[in-house]
Amino acid sequence: LPTLAAFIIGFIAPFIMGVGLSFCEFTTVKDAKFVGISNYVKAFQDTIFRHSFWYTALFAIVSLIVINVCAFALALALTRKMRGTNIFRTIFFMPNLIGGIVLGYVWQFIFNKVAVSVISGSVSMLTNPNLALVAILIVSTWQYAGYIMMIYVTGLQSVPKDILEASNVDGANTLQTLLKIKVPMIANTFTICIFLTLVNSFKQFDLNLAITNGAPTRILSGKPVQSTEFLALNIYNTAIGKNQYALGQTKAVIFFIILAIVSLTQVTISKKKEVEM
Repeated sequence: LPTLAAFIIGFIAPFIMGVGLSFCEFTTVKDAKFVGISNYVKAFQDTIFRHSFWYTALFAIVSLIVINVCAFALALALTRKMRGTNIFRTIFFMPNLIGGIVLGYVWQFIFNKVAVSVISGSVSMLTNPNLALVAILIVSTWQYAGYIMMIYVTGLQSVPKDILEASNVDGANTLQTLLKIKVPMIANTFTICIFLTLVNSFKQFDLNLAITNGAPTRILSGKPVQSTEFLALNIYNTAIGKNQYALGQTKAVIFFIILAIVSLTQVTISKKKEVEM
Protein backbone atom coordinates (compact mmCIF):
# COMPACT_ATOMS: atom_id res chain seq x y z
CA LEU A 1 0.00 0.00 0.00
CA PRO A 2 2.73 2.60 0.81
CA THR A 3 4.46 1.82 -2.50
CA LEU A 4 1.19 2.09 -4.41
CA ALA A 5 0.35 5.38 -2.68
CA ALA A 6 3.79 6.79 -3.50
CA PHE A 7 3.40 5.70 -7.13
CA ILE A 8 -0.02 7.36 -7.41
CA ILE A 9 1.12 10.58 -5.71
CA GLY A 10 4.46 10.82 -7.47
CA PHE A 11 3.53 9.62 -10.95
CA ILE A 12 -0.10 8.88 -11.77
CA ALA A 13 -1.65 12.06 -10.29
CA PRO A 14 0.91 14.48 -11.83
CA PHE A 15 0.60 12.69 -15.17
CA ILE A 16 -3.20 13.04 -15.24
CA MET A 17 -2.91 16.69 -14.19
CA GLY A 18 -0.33 17.25 -16.92
CA VAL A 19 -2.58 15.81 -19.61
CA GLY A 20 -5.39 18.08 -18.42
CA LEU A 21 -3.14 21.14 -18.37
CA SER A 22 -2.07 20.47 -21.96
CA PHE A 23 -5.57 21.61 -22.98
CA CYS A 24 -5.24 24.83 -20.97
CA GLU A 25 -3.35 28.12 -21.01
CA PHE A 26 -1.68 28.82 -17.67
CA THR A 27 1.17 30.38 -15.76
CA THR A 28 0.31 28.54 -12.54
CA VAL A 29 -1.91 25.52 -12.00
CA LYS A 30 -4.56 27.62 -10.26
CA ASP A 31 -5.11 30.08 -13.14
CA ALA A 32 -5.44 27.45 -15.90
CA LYS A 33 -7.99 28.31 -18.60
CA PHE A 34 -9.32 25.71 -21.02
CA VAL A 35 -8.34 26.43 -24.64
CA GLY A 36 -9.12 23.11 -26.31
CA ILE A 37 -6.58 21.67 -28.74
CA SER A 38 -4.96 24.98 -29.66
CA ASN A 39 -1.75 24.02 -27.84
CA TYR A 40 -1.51 20.81 -29.87
CA VAL A 41 -2.03 22.77 -33.10
CA LYS A 42 0.80 25.13 -32.11
CA ALA A 43 3.07 22.21 -31.22
CA PHE A 44 2.58 20.41 -34.55
CA GLN A 45 3.01 23.69 -36.45
CA ASP A 46 6.30 24.36 -34.66
CA THR A 47 9.08 23.78 -37.20
CA ILE A 48 11.70 23.56 -34.45
CA PHE A 49 9.72 20.90 -32.58
CA ARG A 50 9.38 18.79 -35.73
CA HIS A 51 13.10 19.18 -36.40
CA SER A 52 13.86 18.04 -32.85
CA PHE A 53 11.68 14.97 -33.31
CA TRP A 54 13.43 13.80 -36.48
CA TYR A 55 16.83 14.65 -35.04
CA THR A 56 16.03 12.65 -31.90
CA ALA A 57 14.74 9.72 -33.98
CA LEU A 58 17.96 9.70 -36.02
CA PHE A 59 20.07 9.77 -32.86
CA ALA A 60 17.98 6.99 -31.27
CA ILE A 61 18.36 4.66 -34.27
CA VAL A 62 22.11 5.19 -34.63
CA SER A 63 22.65 5.03 -30.87
CA LEU A 64 20.59 1.83 -30.64
CA ILE A 65 22.84 0.10 -33.17
CA VAL A 66 26.20 1.43 -31.96
CA ILE A 67 25.62 0.89 -28.23
CA ASN A 68 24.26 -2.64 -28.61
CA VAL A 69 27.00 -3.72 -31.02
CA CYS A 70 29.71 -2.36 -28.71
CA ALA A 71 28.06 -3.78 -25.59
CA PHE A 72 27.55 -7.24 -27.11
CA ALA A 73 31.13 -7.34 -28.41
CA LEU A 74 32.44 -6.43 -24.96
CA ALA A 75 30.18 -9.04 -23.34
CA LEU A 76 31.49 -11.74 -25.68
CA ALA A 77 35.07 -10.78 -24.91
CA LEU A 78 34.52 -10.63 -21.15
CA THR A 79 32.72 -13.98 -20.86
CA ARG A 80 35.74 -15.87 -22.15
CA LYS A 81 38.16 -17.54 -19.78
CA MET A 82 40.75 -14.84 -19.28
CA ARG A 83 42.36 -13.04 -16.39
CA GLY A 84 40.99 -9.76 -15.10
CA THR A 85 37.50 -10.04 -16.56
CA ASN A 86 35.88 -8.69 -13.38
CA ILE A 87 38.24 -5.71 -13.39
CA PHE A 88 37.47 -4.91 -17.03
CA ARG A 89 33.72 -5.25 -16.42
CA THR A 90 33.99 -2.76 -13.58
CA ILE A 91 36.04 -0.34 -15.69
CA PHE A 92 33.57 -0.43 -18.59
CA PHE A 93 30.60 -0.08 -16.25
CA MET A 94 31.99 2.88 -14.25
CA PRO A 95 31.09 5.67 -16.75
CA ASN A 96 27.42 4.84 -16.19
CA LEU A 97 27.83 5.84 -12.52
CA ILE A 98 28.89 9.39 -13.41
CA GLY A 99 26.14 12.00 -13.69
CA GLY A 100 25.31 13.01 -17.24
CA ILE A 101 25.72 16.75 -16.62
CA VAL A 102 29.21 16.31 -15.13
CA LEU A 103 30.15 13.86 -17.86
CA GLY A 104 28.87 16.23 -20.54
CA TYR A 105 30.89 19.21 -19.35
CA VAL A 106 34.04 17.09 -19.07
CA TRP A 107 33.65 15.84 -22.64
CA GLN A 108 32.75 19.33 -23.85
CA PHE A 109 36.14 20.44 -22.57
CA ILE A 110 37.78 17.48 -24.32
CA PHE A 111 36.12 18.27 -27.66
CA ASN A 112 36.73 22.03 -27.44
CA LYS A 113 40.22 22.10 -25.94
CA VAL A 114 42.05 18.78 -25.89
CA ALA A 115 40.99 17.42 -29.30
CA VAL A 116 41.55 20.78 -30.99
CA SER A 117 45.03 21.07 -29.43
CA VAL A 118 46.03 17.56 -30.49
CA ILE A 119 44.86 18.13 -34.07
CA SER A 120 46.66 21.36 -34.96
CA GLY A 121 44.57 23.86 -36.89
CA SER A 122 41.34 21.92 -36.52
CA VAL A 123 38.05 23.25 -35.21
CA SER A 124 35.87 21.72 -32.54
CA MET A 125 33.43 18.99 -33.55
CA LEU A 126 30.78 20.90 -31.63
CA THR A 127 30.77 23.75 -34.15
CA ASN A 128 29.56 21.46 -36.94
CA PRO A 129 25.89 20.35 -36.78
CA ASN A 130 26.65 16.87 -38.14
CA LEU A 131 29.83 16.26 -36.15
CA ALA A 132 28.13 17.54 -32.99
CA LEU A 133 25.68 14.63 -33.25
CA VAL A 134 28.65 12.28 -33.57
CA ALA A 135 30.19 13.86 -30.46
CA ILE A 136 27.03 13.24 -28.41
CA LEU A 137 26.88 9.69 -29.78
CA ILE A 138 30.47 9.03 -28.70
CA VAL A 139 29.82 10.18 -25.15
CA SER A 140 26.47 8.39 -24.94
CA THR A 141 28.07 5.14 -26.09
CA TRP A 142 30.99 5.55 -23.69
CA GLN A 143 28.59 6.13 -20.80
CA TYR A 144 25.89 3.56 -21.54
CA ALA A 145 27.56 0.64 -23.33
CA GLY A 146 29.03 -0.71 -20.09
CA TYR A 147 25.58 -0.92 -18.48
CA ILE A 148 24.11 -2.78 -21.46
CA MET A 149 27.22 -4.96 -21.55
CA MET A 150 26.49 -6.24 -18.03
CA ILE A 151 23.00 -7.35 -19.11
CA TYR A 152 24.46 -9.21 -22.09
CA VAL A 153 27.06 -10.80 -19.81
CA THR A 154 24.29 -12.09 -17.55
CA GLY A 155 22.43 -13.47 -20.57
CA LEU A 156 25.49 -15.20 -22.02
CA GLN A 157 26.37 -16.74 -18.67
CA SER A 158 22.86 -18.23 -18.45
CA VAL A 159 23.39 -20.37 -21.57
CA PRO A 160 23.71 -24.01 -20.33
CA LYS A 161 27.29 -25.23 -20.56
CA ASP A 162 26.26 -28.76 -21.53
CA ILE A 163 24.66 -27.41 -24.72
CA LEU A 164 27.84 -25.50 -25.58
CA GLU A 165 29.92 -28.61 -24.91
CA ALA A 166 27.62 -30.70 -27.10
CA SER A 167 27.94 -28.22 -29.95
CA ASN A 168 31.70 -28.33 -29.59
CA VAL A 169 31.66 -32.12 -29.77
CA ASP A 170 29.48 -31.94 -32.90
CA GLY A 171 32.12 -29.77 -34.54
CA ALA A 172 30.44 -26.37 -34.44
CA ASN A 173 32.91 -23.50 -34.76
CA THR A 174 32.81 -20.28 -32.72
CA LEU A 175 30.66 -18.35 -35.18
CA GLN A 176 28.16 -21.20 -35.57
CA THR A 177 27.89 -21.58 -31.80
CA LEU A 178 27.27 -17.86 -31.45
CA LEU A 179 24.62 -17.56 -34.18
CA LYS A 180 22.86 -20.91 -33.77
CA ILE A 181 22.98 -21.38 -30.00
CA LYS A 182 23.93 -18.33 -27.95
CA VAL A 183 21.97 -15.65 -29.83
CA PRO A 184 18.67 -17.62 -29.97
CA MET A 185 18.94 -18.62 -26.31
CA ILE A 186 19.40 -15.02 -25.13
CA ALA A 187 16.77 -13.51 -27.42
CA ASN A 188 14.91 -12.11 -24.40
CA THR A 189 18.12 -10.35 -23.36
CA PHE A 190 18.25 -8.60 -26.74
CA THR A 191 14.65 -7.46 -26.23
CA ILE A 192 15.51 -5.90 -22.87
CA CYS A 193 18.72 -4.24 -24.08
CA ILE A 194 17.14 -2.83 -27.23
CA PHE A 195 14.21 -1.49 -25.20
CA LEU A 196 16.45 0.18 -22.62
CA THR A 197 18.73 1.67 -25.25
CA LEU A 198 15.86 2.95 -27.38
CA VAL A 199 14.02 4.60 -24.48
CA ASN A 200 17.21 6.07 -23.03
CA SER A 201 18.24 7.50 -26.41
CA PHE A 202 14.83 9.10 -27.01
CA LYS A 203 14.89 10.63 -23.51
CA GLN A 204 18.44 11.94 -23.85
CA PHE A 205 18.66 15.29 -22.09
CA ASP A 206 21.60 15.80 -19.77
CA LEU A 207 24.37 15.07 -22.29
CA ASN A 208 22.57 17.17 -24.91
CA LEU A 209 22.31 20.07 -22.47
CA ALA A 210 25.88 19.88 -21.20
CA ILE A 211 27.75 19.14 -24.45
CA THR A 212 26.02 21.38 -27.02
CA ASN A 213 22.90 22.91 -25.39
CA GLY A 214 21.34 22.60 -28.84
CA ALA A 215 24.08 24.53 -30.66
CA PRO A 216 25.19 25.28 -33.32
CA THR A 217 22.40 27.19 -35.05
CA ARG A 218 21.29 26.40 -38.60
CA ILE A 219 18.61 27.83 -40.89
CA LEU A 220 15.58 25.59 -41.48
CA SER A 221 12.66 26.78 -43.63
CA GLY A 222 13.92 30.32 -43.24
CA LYS A 223 14.04 30.11 -39.45
CA PRO A 224 17.10 29.76 -37.19
CA VAL A 225 16.93 26.51 -35.20
CA GLN A 226 19.15 24.80 -32.68
CA SER A 227 20.55 22.05 -34.88
CA THR A 228 21.37 19.56 -32.09
CA GLU A 229 18.34 20.14 -29.89
CA PHE A 230 16.71 16.84 -28.92
CA LEU A 231 13.04 16.56 -27.95
CA ALA A 232 13.63 16.63 -24.20
CA LEU A 233 15.80 19.76 -24.48
CA ASN A 234 13.24 21.38 -26.78
CA ILE A 235 10.51 20.81 -24.19
CA TYR A 236 12.75 22.21 -21.45
CA ASN A 237 13.65 25.30 -23.48
CA THR A 238 9.99 25.90 -24.38
CA ALA A 239 8.67 25.64 -20.82
CA ILE A 240 11.59 26.98 -18.77
CA GLY A 241 13.59 29.05 -21.26
CA LYS A 242 10.66 30.79 -22.95
CA ASN A 243 8.15 30.55 -20.05
CA GLN A 244 5.61 28.92 -22.37
CA TYR A 245 4.45 26.40 -19.79
CA ALA A 246 1.26 25.32 -21.57
CA LEU A 247 3.05 24.66 -24.87
CA GLY A 248 5.88 22.90 -23.08
CA GLN A 249 3.39 20.69 -21.22
CA THR A 250 1.64 19.87 -24.50
CA LYS A 251 4.93 18.90 -26.12
CA ALA A 252 5.68 16.69 -23.11
CA VAL A 253 2.38 14.83 -23.57
CA ILE A 254 3.11 14.36 -27.28
CA PHE A 255 6.60 13.15 -26.37
CA PHE A 256 5.12 10.59 -23.97
CA ILE A 257 2.71 9.29 -26.63
CA ILE A 258 5.51 9.00 -29.22
CA LEU A 259 7.77 7.21 -26.75
CA ALA A 260 4.99 4.83 -25.69
CA ILE A 261 4.16 3.94 -29.31
CA VAL A 262 7.81 3.42 -30.27
CA SER A 263 8.68 1.33 -27.21
CA LEU A 264 5.54 -0.84 -27.37
CA THR A 265 6.08 -1.45 -31.09
CA GLN A 266 9.69 -2.43 -30.47
CA VAL A 267 8.79 -4.84 -27.66
CA THR A 268 6.02 -6.44 -29.74
CA ILE A 269 8.33 -6.99 -32.72
CA SER A 270 11.13 -8.29 -30.49
CA LYS A 271 8.82 -10.75 -28.74
CA LYS A 272 7.73 -12.15 -32.11
CA LYS A 273 11.39 -12.50 -33.11
CA GLU A 274 12.06 -14.40 -29.87
CA VAL A 275 9.47 -17.00 -30.84
CA GLU A 276 10.87 -17.30 -34.37
CA MET A 277 14.41 -17.76 -33.06
